[in-house]
Amino acid sequence: MTESVIKPQRWAVVGGGMLGMTTALRLSQAGHHVTLFESADGFGGLADAWQLGDVTWDRHYHVTLLSDSWFRTILKELGLDDDMQWVETRTGFYTDGRLHSMSSSLEFLKFPPLSLWSKFRLGLTIFAGSRIKNWRALEGMLVADWLRKWSGTKTFEKMWLPLLRSKLGDNYTKTSAAFIWATIARLYAARRTGLKKELFGYLPGGYGRILENYTQKLASAGVELRPGHAVKSVTADSMSKDIIVDVNDGQERFDQVVLTVPSGLVPRMVPELSDEQKARHEQIEYQGIVCVSLLLKKPLADFYVTNITDGNAPFTGVIEMSTLVDPEEFNGHSLVYLPYYVPQDDDIFDRSDEEIRQMSLDGISGMYPEFSPDDVVEFKVSRVRRVMAISTLNYSTKLPPIQTSVPGVFVVNSAQIVNGTLNVNETVKLAETATAEILLPASAARQHEIHHENQQENQHAKTIC
Repeated sequence: MTESVIKPQRWAVVGGGMLGMTTALRLSQAGHHVTLFESADGFGGLADAWQLGDVTWDRHYHVTLLSDSWFRTILKELGLDDDMQWVETRTGFYTDGRLHSMSSSLEFLKFPPLSLWSKFRLGLTIFAGSRIKNWRALEGMLVADWLRKWSGTKTFEKMWLPLLRSKLGDNYTKTSAAFIWATIARLYAARRTGLKKELFGYLPGGYGRILENYTQKLASAGVELRPGHAVKSVTADSMSKDIIVDVNDGQERFDQVVLTVPSGLVPRMVPELSDEQKARHEQIEYQGIVCVSLLLKKPLADFYVTNITDGNAPFTGVIEMSTLVDPEEFNGHSLVYLPYYVPQDDDIFDRSDEEIRQMSLDGISGMYPEFSPDDVVEFKVSRVRRVMAISTLNYSTKLPPIQTSVPGVFVVNSAQIVNGTLNVNETVKLAETATAEILLPASAARQHEIHHENQQENQHAKTIC
């Protein structure tokens, strides 16, 4: 009897973020020869780390929830989950020119900007969203219409609209209600998994430590790591059935290729893609981010996240990482992120660091009177044009399939997160589920071959007998 073993193939994974790294690991663990291409000099993508003065920490802000089971599985495989630090944090709101805490039910009831009735409507909205099971039903309704229906116009204008703009800009007008459902679902994840409360976590050493362990894990699993290798195109050889990957230092051949790059790049990279699939990738709209990192001599406040409902601040929120992370990780300083969520063609991407610095410091000074520009130890700007796909009406029905029209070429990217928000846990979940889906046909095909071989062996045995 022939043993049920999948024949190893040559796989290429394009894109070395958490999505590409997890995909490469699982393909390698399934017995395949895997090469991981990344255009940057290091791996991690949006989850990478950088140098901020004498501190090495995450280029963008991330937090792990106690209920992030997909990502924590990876951390366990890397031997890091036991080192996670779990912390209760506070949430602030900046509205009507003042900072308010909204970190408990009592503080919510005392929240001055909203009347008691508005607070009831707001709480009812969040509760109703947490009870919805069929998120697809919300895809046909605009998020603004759904929120107005449940919260009322006053609460929508005072609370929801500024928060939507802070994450989506003017794209909120075309975003479906499934977006707010996914946001609420993440907040309620702990309760749904039986935990008493949600805790925020971080790993000492940050994502720099995670990525160091992850690249070592990939290498030990046999994955060939190719940082600094930008893929120009992916084409099929009709004669050999190979997939040709054209990188900056030549061409290489593979049996199968998985692209984890944003959809806007796919039509150019895969020129043989059908017109229908090209159109599907091109119609996906992305939100970009300009993220400012500030290392300060002293804290701004004691809130991990400060939501801004005033229209005066240029940035869309304040994340004070040192309220979550031990300040000793930052040599006793305070680390603050100022995100600017903007459309991918916003002119802020073309502004100089100095312009963004001045705009940011003016905004902080307006919110925190005790802040002084002299408090700034280090300042750095990250720019990414394609971060989050906009969940438009009936979004899940418009997505291109994972299997492309080019045999052997697959696309798995964050635009395919249809029932969650963009975060590391959802990214890992997508990698796990998509890789299983990709491997299923290969496994089925091999099982068919084995069945055929067994039939031949049995027939041969009968002939001998």
